[in-house]
Parts: sequence; structure tokens; C-alpha cells
Amino acid sequence: MARLRLPVLLAAALLGLGAAPSSAAATTATASYVVNLGGNIIANAKFRFIDDGSAYSLSLDANVSGVAQLVASGIAKVDSSGAITDDGLRSNSFDLLTRSGGDEFNIRVQYQKAAVTAFVIDPPIANNIDRIPIERKQLSGVNDFLASFIRKGRLDRSLCDYRAKIFTGVERFDLNFSFAKDDVATSKRTGYQGPVVLCNIKYKPIAGHYTTSEITNSLAQDDRILIWFAPLGDSGYAIPYRVLLTTSMGDLSMVLTSLN
Repeated sequence: MARLRLPVLLAAALLGLGAAPSSAAATTATASYVVNLGGNIIANAKFRFIDDGSAYSLSLDANVSGVAQLVASGIAKVDSSGAITDDGLRSNSFDLLTRSGGDEFNIRVQYQKAAVTAFVIDPPIANNIDRIPIERKQLSGVNDFLASFIRKGRLDRSLCDYRAKIFTGVERFDLNFSFAKDDVATSKRTGYQGPVVLCNIKYKPIAGHYTTSEITNSLAQDDRILIWFAPLGDSGYAIPYRVLLTTSMGDLSMVLTSLN
């Protein structure tokens, strides 16, 4: 299950929809991505986003294909819902379910005003001596990893002036964004062609991770975590066009293939 969860968590954490100013009019969008790990296609992911002007819902459905020892096959479903605020989206509820080989793993987190009020992990994760304990003070001012990528702003360098404080139910970490450059997406094989903004991301583990985790340590040292944002038509929203990061299992790449 760990081999299934990790790529799904990484993909979902970096593929959450990003936003510019919201309007009172309802917005509904779907976006599909292909996920490639170490040169092998491991998943197809589909997002659905609904914004009614005061509340939002986000959902992810992914089919994960087993590739040797890189990742276990299975499915993943993620749901996030909450309020639309002046600062972006603020999660009230987050649910992740993975299913592989007859086994299920479920995370449920409840938030109130950016503070975690309850979370359940089923089955529980072992608190080995090398796991950094999560402290109550670390669970305020946080968001879930889908809602964390919904932001207000224009498609310019200000989109990258951002720190996401994320709690997944298992781990607490920060993603520090910084501007890299303005760019243009030109590939006809993707779901968008036009201007994009490239941001660098620095991953900082806080708690809940294992100090002996090769993936965690690799991500913390990686200076090549990149995300390209593209506009969602004329809706005032922006979404990730492409994501690229290095893992111990090879490059993890996610690319937009369709957009409605």
C-alpha cells in the first residue's frame, strides 16, 4: 500500500487546481492528467472542480497501473470541500481512499478556520521510533493538499509568491513556491497551448514523516521540483499544466491532457 499511496499523494499534492479571483457565477471544470514515473506511465488522473461563489468542492479519481517494483496497481479517490475566502480556498473536509490488492487505506481530516479539529487514519500507521511525532501546535494555519493549490492572483510571478502549509492526515509539511520564469506551452499533444508561469517548489518536512524515509529525504534535498500554471479559459482560474519532480524511483511527471 505504501508503494501505491506515495505516488498518488505526490501527484495529488502537486496537481490541485490553482485559482485567480473568484466570481459569484458558478464555475465547473474538469481536467485530466497523465502521470509518468521513471519513464513509465503509472496513472491517469481526473479532477473535477466546482465553485458556486461561496463554497467549493474538488475531487480526484486516479487509476494506478502497477509497474515492476515502482508502484502497486490500484485506484485512488480524493475529495476536498470547504469555503472560498479572500485568500483562496479553505478546506473543511478532506478524504483520501486508496484500494490495492484487496486492501484499503483511508484518511479523513476535518478543519475549522484553518485548524485541524479531527483526523482518522484507517488502518493506523505505525509510530516507529524514527517517525517524527505530530504536535498540536503544528495543526493550525494549515490546509489540505488539494485546497492548498487554489490561489487568488494573476498569471504572473505573484502566483509563485506563496507558502503552502499542508496537513495530509499522515504528514505535516510546507511547500515554498518561488518564481522561475514566464514560459509558453506549445505541445499539441497536451490539453493547452499558450502562456504559462513556472514556479520552483521547495519541500520542507515538518512532522509525521520517517527520518529513514528515502523519498522524504530525497524530496527535502531536491532543488528541481517544478510546476507550470496555465489559465483556465477566461474563468479567472489557473490550473497546473505540468509538474516535474525527482524521486528515488525516478522523475515523477504530470501533464495536462484535456481540459473542459
